[in-house]
Amino acid sequence: MLDVVEVRHLHDYVLWVRFDDGTEGEVDLRAELWGEMFEPLQDVGLFGRVSVNPDTGTIEWPNGADLAPEYLLERVRSTPIK
Repeated sequence: MLDVVEVRHLHDYVLWVRFDDGTEGEVDLRAELWGEMFEPLQDVGLFGRVSVNPDTGTIEWPNGADLAPEYLLERVRSTPIK
């Protein structure tokens, strides 16, 4: 099972995430912030309050929104290295 072990808010809607398999990288989630749970995260202040939930092994926000670690890994792998 894949788990997120660390997350940092870098800027705007960009996060840096690290997984338990050692993979790490950036993901821009701006385009994903639609729908009832995610629209409140368009407030960068709330978006920046992201954290890792060790019980679920993924990231979440205070409003209960979360994203599957597999989805995040796919996004990290598809982001060009700068």
